[in-house]
Amino acid sequence: MPTDPALDAADSPDIMASIDSSSSRPELVIADLSRENAWVSVDETDATVLEEWC
Repeated sequence: MPTDPALDAADSPDIMASIDSSSSRPELVIADLSRENAWVSVDETDATVLEEWC
C-alpha cells in the first residue's frame, strides 16, 4: 500500500515476498514487480517474523 497520498491504486507498486529454496540456503526475497531489478533478499533464518501475519 502506498504511503504517498498522491498515488492511487493504479499507480501503486506491486510488491511481493517469497521464500526461495532453490539455492543451498533458503532466502526471503522481496520484489517490486513494477520495476526492473528491484528486489532484496536475506537468509530465511535472518528474516524478521511479522507477528500479525502468523
